[in-house]
Amino acid sequence: MCCPGCQAVAEAIVNNGLEDYYRFRTQFADKGDEKLTETLDSLQAYDHAEIQQEFVVDDGTQKQIQLTIEGISCAACGWLIEKQLLKTPGIKRIAVNVSARRATVNWNDSELKLSEIIRKLEFIGYHALPFQADEHEASFLRESRSFLKRIGLSGLMTMQVMMLAIGLYFGIFGSIDDVTKRFFHWVSLLLTTPVVLYSGFTFYRSAVNSLKLRTLNMDISVSIAIWGTYLASAWGTISNSGEIYFESVCMFIFLLLISRFLEHRARHQASLISANMFKYIPLTATQVDENNKQTSVLAKHLLPGQTILVKPGETFPVDGVVKSGSGNVDESMLTGESEPIQKNIHSQVYGGTINVNGSFVIEVMNELKLSLVNKILRLQELALSDKPKAAVYADTASRYFIIIVLIITLLSYIAWWMYQPDRAFWVAISILVATCPCALSLATPSALTSAIAKLNQYGLLVKRANVIDVIPEITTVIFDKTGTLTQGHFSISNIEIFNGYSESFAIELAAGIEQYSQHPIAKAFSQNSAASVEQVSTVPGKGLQGLYQEKAVRIGNLDILSVQLPSCVDLDDARIYLQWGNDLVAAFTVKDVIKTDAKQLVSKLSNKNLVMLSGDAEKNATSVAASLGITNVLFRKSPEQKLAYIQGLQSQGTKVLMVGDGINDAPVLAGADVSIAVGDASDMAKRSADIIMLTPKLENIDVAISMAIKVRAKIKQNMAWAIGYNALILPLAVAGYLTPWMAVVGMSLSSIVVVVNSVRLLR
Repeated sequence: MCCPGCQAVAEAIVNNGLEDYYRFRTQFADKGDEKLTETLDSLQAYDHAEIQQEFVVDDGTQKQIQLTIEGISCAACGWLIEKQLLKTPGIKRIAVNVSARRATVNWNDSELKLSEIIRKLEFIGYHALPFQADEHEASFLRESRSFLKRIGLSGLMTMQVMMLAIGLYFGIFGSIDDVTKRFFHWVSLLLTTPVVLYSGFTFYRSAVNSLKLRTLNMDISVSIAIWGTYLASAWGTISNSGEIYFESVCMFIFLLLISRFLEHRARHQASLISANMFKYIPLTATQVDENNKQTSVLAKHLLPGQTILVKPGETFPVDGVVKSGSGNVDESMLTGESEPIQKNIHSQVYGGTINVNGSFVIEVMNELKLSLVNKILRLQELALSDKPKAAVYADTASRYFIIIVLIITLLSYIAWWMYQPDRAFWVAISILVATCPCALSLATPSALTSAIAKLNQYGLLVKRANVIDVIPEITTVIFDKTGTLTQGHFSISNIEIFNGYSESFAIELAAGIEQYSQHPIAKAFSQNSAASVEQVSTVPGKGLQGLYQEKAVRIGNLDILSVQLPSCVDLDDARIYLQWGNDLVAAFTVKDVIKTDAKQLVSKLSNKNLVMLSGDAEKNATSVAASLGITNVLFRKSPEQKLAYIQGLQSQGTKVLMVGDGINDAPVLAGADVSIAVGDASDMAKRSADIIMLTPKLENIDVAISMAIKVRAKIKQNMAWAIGYNALILPLAVAGYLTPWMAVVGMSLSSIVVVVNSVRLLR
């Protein structure tokens, strides 16, 4: 038996004496509609919590899922899906990434079930399933094979029909009598029919879905052009009168399919740079129980708190914290940096990175679906669906352009019918074909997808694609100091003790309260044993406060203290003060080191107004700024003061880029026009930032700025080409200077030029 279920059924049949039914029956039992039942069952299965656990993220208020969507052909498809699903009660957000053929959906499970969302997509003409790397790749291959079959058929038939058409046009076959010409026309009709019915089917399906939902897309004009030319040529063959353009029909479908396929491949190539992170995740992991027994388990079933063993040369299956062991880890798949990073006890490791030469026992931090790799991909999907202004304008323009073209086509047909009736129809067809707005719709998304994918190679994760609009306009760059321009690796260089306390007590008490902080200064105390401090809370811009042995304990700058300091105490605002109860316990002097590439970044950004906005003391801030060549320094600033400073600049029309890393920087990062969270930034800073740096290399900030400028230039080039082409070709088509085959070649070349120009950003 293949499983216990089959065995149980077989035993029930035998035990009840029903086996004779199978022995003596003459035919199989009747079955219902298998396909319908299978479809309904498969959709309803997605509502089970056990199945959703693998690919649905639940934050307690909403659920989020990434869906692979088959059948997306252009930006109009994404717009259509978003508009239709947002009408459904329970859908809180829908963001479609046309380039990757994926949609990110947020919904309220109490109002709407996942199966109903997928059923809604099926209704409007798109097949959807939960995104899984392997299945998504299989979906891409299925669509690619379908494209190639349609292209192959249309290409083969186009060659045959073109051969006959050239012979008829240019007399290559010599003097051909009417009977032979009619025979060639009938052969052309026979060869063109499968191209129209099979190869062009994808355009008709998209057009019908669009009309069903009372909207317009470019495939409507494409479908009208194909069927109009085909039916007119078929009637000309049957009636032996009029113009016949079977070669134009075949060529139109063939070249349009090629341009769509190139776009399909280009989108996939760009999305693979990030999506391929999944290929680094191993299928299984070695779990270690309390008795040190090792068991092989599926990586996707690992839960927080469980322990796994990762041997040298193996790949980390999930995110975790090192419990024992040390060695080098290759994190190039996340950061783009080939240099291995040393990992020791308490270091964080990430799924997909490679254990180079150590043996690690890891405590699992997150399930696989909540791992850093998955977070990166979810953020990128949202970024690519968060369109910049240029993309919104292009999508809107293409829809209005279709309406305008249809109106112009109708008016041109009427005018030509009054002037030269026998040419009216073919002029209208040429207008529809030549002005198909494929290039206009591709101009922005193709460039944007390529740019974001390229930035990922540099370890730059873009959360909002519309920052591409703003970055080229940035005039002021503001840096936090600690952890941004400096390494944030503090060490205690001096301790001054007060009121008779011991140095060991002061360090233990400081370590006890600082262990609750994510501020880089807290790391200076992390190597020491810690006292049990309770009820710790952060006082923004000042420090920390808590409770130890029923007495208040405070640590931070001078502003955190609540005691009157004796005159003998050196009031140096660059030091860290520790208070317990009503006593000043100690003052710590800590030191930090400037990042090696900070000066290089400052030099590259010398054409902008550079500001250091720090909460640190004047002595420390001015020292770092002077060594880097930053003349505009603001120190001892609280988060509220930092935000007020940025808002003051913005009120004057200044576009501000903020670079930071800490919890205190979160309000400022959120308030800036564009914000970047560096290397080891806190989770709060990453949530507030527009761009997250997965690598500590500061010079990549200049890469982000340069790429944004390049993207804007590419989009302008693509838009200029698309608009210029249509502005040139439309008058020629209306004037009757274009035949259908000329229009076909022009339209296809314009789309290919846009895609190729955008893909150059990946180089």
